[in-house]
Amino acid sequence: MAAAQELTPTSYIGHHLTNRTISLGESPFWTLHLDTFLTAALLGGIGFGFLWWVVRGATSGVPNKRQAFVEMLIEFVDDQVKGIFHGNRAFVAPLALTVFVWVLLMNAMDFIPVDLAAWFTGNVLQQQEWKPVPTSDINTTFALALSVWALMIFYNLKVKGIGGWTHELFCTPFGSNPLLWILNFLFNAVEYVSKPLSHSLRLYGNIYAGEIIFMLLWMWAATGLVGSVFGGVLALGWAIFHILIVVLQAYIFMMLTAVYMAMAHESH
Repeated sequence: MAAAQELTPTSYIGHHLTNRTISLGESPFWTLHLDTFLTAALLGGIGFGFLWWVVRGATSGVPNKRQAFVEMLIEFVDDQVKGIFHGNRAFVAPLALTVFVWVLLMNAMDFIPVDLAAWFTGNVLQQQEWKPVPTSDINTTFALALSVWALMIFYNLKVKGIGGWTHELFCTPFGSNPLLWILNFLFNAVEYVSKPLSHSLRLYGNIYAGEIIFMLLWMWAATGLVGSVFGGVLALGWAIFHILIVVLQAYIFMMLTAVYMAMAHESH
């Protein structure tokens, strides 16, 4: 009995990285990760509710600290998009801002100690299995990447038309010779398939790995006085370094979104 309850790194990590799921059908495909869905929705509501609240009360005079922060954020994102997307940014810039803020908030959940999050979900929500970091779930990152991919396809069709996009698929980059049509199409197909894969897996891999490192350091800190000292120091150092990872991954995801939208508007 004691052996069955013994805490090991595998059991500890496995417990904290197990999703709270709800089956929506007989097939495993129709399984909803309730923790991911609700946490992501809550963070989206908080983040964009805050932005809406600040913008709604914005004045033309001297801005307060909240308004100055939001204006700086919006200007930063718009400047980044401006350097990539040279058309009308009326949709692309808000899309990039949405992606950046939402992904940043979801990534930042990684800073909450896993045992504190587990205590809250277990005692308050009465849920023993609950992953607090939505972007450590590959379903989240794939859903975001596929949404951007679908928008890219939509704007390819809207800007270039079916004929123009078809011509691009079969006649670039190697030329319009009929003998090269299949080669061109295969080349473009690989590019289109790789975009959502790289877009999603980069974000997922970095956040998931960071969460595992945090868990291992907290386990080390629980082994005794020496482990507490070294584990606490390393955890603090990793948390400081992880701030860069959290922000950088949100920034990269935003920039790739802007790049894909720009590519959809460009003709070859």
